Order: sequence, then structure tokens, then C-alpha cells
Amino acid sequence: MRACVCHFFVVPLQRQLRKTMIGIFNDNFPPILDGVALTAQNYAYWLHEKGHDVSVITPYAPKSEEVINAAPYPIYRYASIPIPFRHPYRYGMPYISPRFLRQWNKMEFEIVHAHCPFTTGDLAYAAAQKQGIPLVATFHSKYRQDFEHNVHSKPVVDLMVRHIIKFFEKADEVWIPQAAVEPTLREYGYTGHVEVVENGNDFYTPVKKIEAMRAEMREELGLLPEETMLLFVGQHIWEKNIGFILDSLALIKDKPFQLFMVGTGYAVREIRHKISALGLQDRVTLLGNIHDRERLKRIDAAADLFLFPSLYDNAPLVVREAAAMHTPALMLQESTAAEVIKPDVNGFLTANDTQHYADRIMYLMQNPDILQRVGDKASHTISRSWENVIEEVILRYRDIQESYKLKHGK
Repeated sequence: MRACVCHFFVVPLQRQLRKTMIGIFNDNFPPILDGVALTAQNYAYWLHEKGHDVSVITPYAPKSEEVINAAPYPIYRYASIPIPFRHPYRYGMPYISPRFLRQWNKMEFEIVHAHCPFTTGDLAYAAAQKQGIPLVATFHSKYRQDFEHNVHSKPVVDLMVRHIIKFFEKADEVWIPQAAVEPTLREYGYTGHVEVVENGNDFYTPVKKIEAMRAEMREELGLLPEETMLLFVGQHIWEKNIGFILDSLALIKDKPFQLFMVGTGYAVREIRHKISALGLQDRVTLLGNIHDRERLKRIDAAADLFLFPSLYDNAPLVVREAAAMHTPALMLQESTAAEVIKPDVNGFLTANDTQHYADRIMYLMQNPDILQRVGDKASHTISRSWENVIEEVILRYRDIQESYKLKHGK
């Protein structure tokens, strides 16, 4: 078992000896795909592109060797085991990874950035304390809902949330991806200062190229000219309100639409069963995970409307990615994620009611000119390039480092 664990963490010698300046820490990283993993990947990529030494610290995941070999920056992975009922997520165990620990003891950072408050967050804090450097922590997710899915005891969930807040209280600066996330963080008990640092997206494409992508992908997917293409991209978990989407579509299943769903998660089997139970098997197609970003970009371009009624998400990348490809989103009025939406200008909002949601879909299906106009506006108002975001991040890192040195007399 120990020899097998060691095999996972072989890093080329030239990378082992390289001094690291910025550490990006997250419990998920490609090939595991979710918004936070892609955020961490884009931070690492663009920091490297801007001439900074950067390393990623993250648990091992199956088929991760290809990602390690392709990355222009070092990725240090440590032992992990699957989290029950939360496929494909894993629980990291760095202290049983001898090779990783040898590498870890040689790493030198000037600043560390944790994108989660769990195992890698604890490692980031340990590095900050040991090396006397600042820790930045971004609050990305509604952790309470994750805990409640697996732990059916409110006192235990409250204790787990408190543990998370203690982590953020130890950070030198706490970031959130959009202002609407702050109430959740306050509800959890955090009282300190927060900074809004937006997420970016990497799907910028000229309009003429998008039109060609759209035509090619719609043909590949077998869509008829009169069919409206609806799209959902994200974890296939009930917290994403996928049941709400399916219940809404069941109300208009005689209309000419096709829903394509991209992603995976613990609820895939149950989702397939619900699709059949609602008689939507001819209307809904599950495409599974798509690791090829260019293919996902073409699928976004082919869609007419992006369905995202999630109350679980804070600042979903998938909405921004769809917007970059001129595909507007239909979201719920009271959702945190909908902060970026100006109703009927760069997206659409409805009440949290399946009939209202279905009626809105049907109305937009009948008015493709509105979809096109709002999609065009979304591409100019919701999307922001990762390169632009990271330029801001670099300046913020420098300010944090200067403040840290003044505070600690360095």
C-alpha cells in the first residue's frame, strides 16, 4: 500500500529543485471537474503565463498523471481516498504520503492561496505559519448544504461550519467571487473583512467563429432546425436543482426542444430514473463529463438557452462560459448566482416555481430574437477573461505581501 501511494507522487527532478513563489491549494483539480477546480487551474496557468513561479498542491485523483505532465507548472499530489456517495470527490491524506512530505519540506513560498478550507487549506495555513508568509483564502461554496447531504445531525453540521469559519478567520485576507456571496459567509458566522475578486472565463471566441461552431455542433448532436437546444452544465447532484429542471420540462414535453446535460455526480443514476419516470427520455440526453474544453465551448455555442435554477451555487463559472458563447441563462430570482443577471437584458429570471420556469422556457422558445439579443448582451456584460482577472490578482497579492510585512515588522 505504501509503495503504491509513493508511485502517485513522482515529480520530475527539475521541478523538485525549483523555488516556488506562489502556492495554489485546492482539494479538487482536473481531471476532477467543477468550478472551483477550474478556477484553481486558471489561477495557476495565468500566474505562470505572467512570469510567476507557481505550484499547485492538491490530492491525487485517478488519471491525473496526464494533467501533471501537460501542465507548465509543478503539481504536487498527495494520497487520497474516494468520499462515499460524493463521486468523483476524494479525501486527501497528505501525512501518509512520504514522497509528497519530502517534497513539501523543501517547498518555499512567498504567498499561499487556499481555494478550500479542508485538507489543502490546512496545508496552506501550515505553510504560512511555518514560513512567515500571508495566506489568502477564497470562499467559493455553500458548504452547509454539502454537509447536510451526508450528515443528518444539525449540531454536527453546525460544528463543521464553525470549523470552516475558524479557517477563514486565520487567513490574512478573505476573498469572495461576487458580492452576493457575502451574506452566506456572514450567515455562517464570519465577521471579518472580505474582498470581491471575480472569477474569469476562458471561452472568448469571435462571433463569426461562434456561428460556425453552433451550426456544426447542432448537426453533430442531431438537432432539427425547429428544435430549441437547452443546456445544463454542472455536477449531477440534487443540490443543483436538477429535479426542478426536469419537473419544469415535463410540463412542456410536447414542445420541440432537446435538453443536453454535461457533467457527472452522485445522482446520475437517480436522474436517469427521473427522466424515464417523467417521460422525457426522448427530450433529455446526458453527455457525461467533457474534459475537452474546446468541445464544451462548441456545445455552449450550439445552445439557445442555458438552464441554471441552482440555489446552491455562489458564482458559477458555467454561466459565464455560456455567456461568452452568446448563450443566455435562465435562473431563479432569489439565487446568489443570479447577481450578475439583469432581467431580460443579459439573462432571464423567474420565481422559484416549476410552472413559471416552464412558461418562461416556452415563451423564449417562441421568441428566438429575444434569446439572440439577450445572449449578445450577456457576452459583453457577464464574461471577463481570466488573463484580466489574474492581472488584478497579482496586484492584490503584492498589496497583501506589503501589508503583511508592515504588520509583522519584516
